[in-house]
Amino acid sequence: MTQNPFDALGGGFDMNALLQQAQQMQQQLEEAQANLAKQTVDGTVAGGAVTVTVNGVGELVDLAIRTGEFDGNDADDLSDLSDLVVAAYRDARA
Repeated sequence: MTQNPFDALGGGFDMNALLQQAQQMQQQLEEAQANLAKQTVDGTVAGGAVTVTVNGVGELVDLAIRTGEFDGNDADDLSDLSDLVVAAYRDARA
């Protein structure tokens, strides 16, 4: 049996056209992902004490901590600072 099973669909089935369309869609997806990676958004908490910048694919690209807000010698302050960094990152992702 050498009959093309796609003949029943009414006309031929152009596999080359389908592959070309798939390649175009793949290229468009790659371009969209590249554009997304270039976009950035900021997340800020505690009235601007901690600000993070995240790119469109979720990578942390910058962290700013306002001077004078935290005591680097105080364990509680450092613990609070780490919590605020996480919170700012979540704010940016949202």
